Amino acid sequence: MSSRADKVRERGSVNILFLGGAKRVAMARMLQEACAGIGLGCTITGYELDRRCPLGGFYPVEIGLRWSDPGIFAHLDAVCRERDIDIVLPFVDRAVEVAAAFVNGRSGTGVFAPVSSYDACRRMFDKCAAADVFGQAGVAVPRTWSPGDPCEGLIAKPRFGSASKGIVCVDSEADLRALGDDPAARYLIQQRIDDRDEISVDCYVRMADGAPLAVSPRYREEVSGGEVVRTTTFDDMECRRLTLQAISAAGLRGAVTVQLIRDRRTGRLMVMEVNPRLGGGCPASVHAGADIPGLIIADFLGQACKEVSAVPGVTTVRYLEDVVFYPDKLA
Repeated sequence: MSSRADKVRERGSVNILFLGGAKRVAMARMLQEACAGIGLGCTITGYELDRRCPLGGFYPVEIGLRWSDPGIFAHLDAVCRERDIDIVLPFVDRAVEVAAAFVNGRSGTGVFAPVSSYDACRRMFDKCAAADVFGQAGVAVPRTWSPGDPCEGLIAKPRFGSASKGIVCVDSEADLRALGDDPAARYLIQQRIDDRDEISVDCYVRMADGAPLAVSPRYREEVSGGEVVRTTTFDDMECRRLTLQAISAAGLRGAVTVQLIRDRRTGRLMVMEVNPRLGGGCPASVHAGADIPGLIIADFLGQACKEVSAVPGVTTVRYLEDVVFYPDKLA
């Protein structure tokens, strides 16, 4: 039986399913451009709870199930077969876990997903477990609070939280008590760095051997709702070193976004968190030359490729634009 990559070559096009990629219109276009650059067509399909999303204004959207639904894998399998999907690309935390489980044993379609193993993803989405992984490997992270330590200058992040939701500043015993019983079991509580630079590093790690093919740091200059609105690429060897150390310690593959923080007072660079998926600001790195969409396609096809790099000083700014849905379009 021919491989799915061979089937794509015969067909002359790649079929990609976005999981939770409702806002990722720019990435969809970049994937199509990457495919066109090697002579392939590219169809994008969304998997969402509602077709009335930005992606649905430009591409077909399958009405999907919630990530926690026990029927999610059977439904994804049916969609992948019906759409002849080649690549599944997740964009939100829960979708990453679903994709990792789906492509590693649950799917009979042979689809490709540029994601880490299910266990590695789970560790990264558990902030306490991730901090333990990095601490044991000697990766620099903010100091973690333990019962009995002073209760000031701290930040408490929900253990399984995302998009900056539920984060609380702790500066007193009263603040700590407000978190409820045994807060260290439900929150990652660390030293708070108030005077800081926030940095995202867009990465792609080859699935087969863990070779880093893209490492592109950028400043998070403006953030809204946990997502970057304005970001600028830059070049920094220390960011690259710490990023690769974190990826190696966590055993990650595929698309990875490493969040770093630099204390402006001391210059110390630390890992804040690691997301085993594409970041929302990744188009900045792509525009700067780190062709992560092209690496995803090349990795799927089994093509040899060299490491790509981004030029510094490229800024992207996100803005609002309306997408209109008429009744006949939703039929």
